[in-house]
Amino acid sequence: MEHLYEMLSRVDGYIYPNEIELHWGILIVLYPYITGLVAGAFILASLERVFKVKVLKPTYQLALLTALAFLIVAILPLVSHLGKPFRAYEIMTTPQSHSAMAIFGFVYLWYLMVVLLLEIWFDYRRDLVLWSEEKKGFWRRVYKILTLGVFDVSPKTVAWDEKLGYIVTVIGIPSAFLLHGYVGFIFGSVKANPWWSTVLMPVIFLFSAMVSGIALVMFLYMVVSWIRKVEIDMPCLDEVGKYLFYVLVFDFTLEALDQVHRIYEAEESFEILHMLVNGKLNITLFVLQGLLGTIIPLLTLGFFRIYKPKEKIRKTAYFIISLLILMGIFFMRWNVVIGGQLFSKSFLGFTSFKLGLIGGEGFLMAIFWMLLPFCILAFLLWLLPPWKKQEVS
Repeated sequence: MEHLYEMLSRVDGYIYPNEIELHWGILIVLYPYITGLVAGAFILASLERVFKVKVLKPTYQLALLTALAFLIVAILPLVSHLGKPFRAYEIMTTPQSHSAMAIFGFVYLWYLMVVLLLEIWFDYRRDLVLWSEEKKGFWRRVYKILTLGVFDVSPKTVAWDEKLGYIVTVIGIPSAFLLHGYVGFIFGSVKANPWWSTVLMPVIFLFSAMVSGIALVMFLYMVVSWIRKVEIDMPCLDEVGKYLFYVLVFDFTLEALDQVHRIYEAEESFEILHMLVNGKLNITLFVLQGLLGTIIPLLTLGFFRIYKPKEKIRKTAYFIISLLILMGIFFMRWNVVIGGQLFSKSFLGFTSFKLGLIGGEGFLMAIFWMLLPFCILAFLLWLLPPWKKQEVS
């Protein structure tokens, strides 16, 4: 009886019984969030490799390793959300071509095995050979295994590494778009939910992914430089800030266009959505995502396009902006995933969502999945340190 009273206390208006409990919680919020960080970091790396923006070179390997670390973890919140996660492999053994979620397994493996791992291997192969000759004992064998038996470091072979790595990166750019655009497609194709069902959803998810990934690499570059006690390359940081500003403008424009379109159409769901954004999502949408996560970073980065203050001020501003953007994009995912489940299909009522501390869908579990890619990245930076790579003469 107490459980019944607790459930009814979360209901406002008329809502169907099966809509009281939210089926998708914070782990499904993390799933598109982490996936977006992967796509954005890879696209930033591609600017240096494919589009020859050489000023971004200090962040190139860092962006690649960041994408790999977060891609390894990207699917795990989704798997741990399943009632029987050990059956997750069946998505690959019994593929269903009509399921967008099932197709993701193949997109994920393609991006991990063919794109990221290959590009990193081509980029590091020569250094792996050199490190296998310098190291001793266990780590000597580890680096030899990572070379995959290719020990030729002649200029001709290294040139082939560069060419093949370039080709993989070119292939990887549309793959990155596909990786995260598909996540937006999953939500945008749910016709029964007017908060999700919009043709702009895949594009919005893609541009917000680029924003979050670039902001993450900016944040990590500053933190890693501080830990290593090396001077930050300000031209590089300013260039990252410039691209972050451009992509943020597109992202903000698309989201604003989507909202204006909803207001102009004013379909039968408009009233319930208006109550949703001004009630349940008021703080997370207007304050955390809109003001702190978008408007303030946008104005600050735009100001830096006109006037550049001293380096110390810019460093502090970039650090704060990167954190604000990462927070803003997280709450954008929150507003989409959680917000889309708070109103009834009857358009006459709301439920509420309470995030627990422990359990499979709790706050601590979310923190674990969020910290794990940083731990993996720390190991990758130790195993494959970009600052110890030897430039090809």
